[in-house]
Amino acid sequence: MFSGLSAFPLTPFTGAGPDRGGVPDLDAYARLINHLVRSGVDSIGALGSTGGYAYLNRAQRRSLARTASVAAGAKPVIVGVGALTTRDMLGHVADAEDAGAAGVLVPALGYQPLRAAEVVALFEQVTSETDLPVVVYDNPGTTGFTFTREVLTEIAAMPKVVSVKIPPVSAEVQQACAQVTDLRDAVSRYVALGISGDRAGACGLLAGCDTWYSVLAGVFPRTCAAITRAAQAGDGEQALALSAELDPIWDLYDRFGSYRTVSAIADEIGLVRPESLHRPVLPLAGDEREAVRAALQAVGPRD
Repeated sequence: MFSGLSAFPLTPFTGAGPDRGGVPDLDAYARLINHLVRSGVDSIGALGSTGGYAYLNRAQRRSLARTASVAAGAKPVIVGVGALTTRDMLGHVADAEDAGAAGVLVPALGYQPLRAAEVVALFEQVTSETDLPVVVYDNPGTTGFTFTREVLTEIAAMPKVVSVKIPPVSAEVQQACAQVTDLRDAVSRYVALGISGDRAGACGLLAGCDTWYSVLAGVFPRTCAAITRAAQAGDGEQALALSAELDPIWDLYDRFGSYRTVSAIADEIGLVRPESLHRPVLPLAGDEREAVRAALQAVGPRD
């Protein structure tokens, strides 16, 4: 379950709701999950950062987790359970269990910057109160917490911790190999390593990561699956070449962030209607939207 390509889809919205941010469109979400399953991804990452979990209430997240699990069928669904309080996170964990999730994605999220001992205590409590496999979400850009080697070693030794979603590695395969090797030494040999940061996906897999936790796979699953399969087969030249074809999109990530970029792409290709962002985050418009269209033209038809 924690190898290959894990696609992190957007959460589609029906339009402006009572909170002026839109409400989740469960039917559209089910269709999106069905599309990912048919496209050959290895798992689904529901309610990750791309899924907008931070903007949704518990009832919405519970419904989306259930919808994803049903729509995915036999395909494993990993549900994001991030929250500012341990109480709320444990509620999301319980909802993920009830929904039939195959695992939970746990970030060290804090409004007040968390200290190492607090993060360790968080994972101790989560792992003691669930039977689901736990994926550690190391994303300092959104959580504000950077996992040190020592903290990661301690958490990876906990029961039920099965994978770590790591930040991007070097674009140079040799340097990336050194980084991944160091992480392998830090965690249990039973804990899988998953690369995030789509530009680093191919390089991370070639460097020895087990999984690519991919944002772009939520809109271009077959394209990302081709990169993954080439890397898994040891064809580094092909994997890197396929990834390089997407440089115009990776450049948009650098300018606008992956969340806004993939939402604009999904809207442009008709994958979701309306655009799946939640206020106060606003869609790209004007010259920024033209840059998205130009990038799509440059990479050519996909999926």
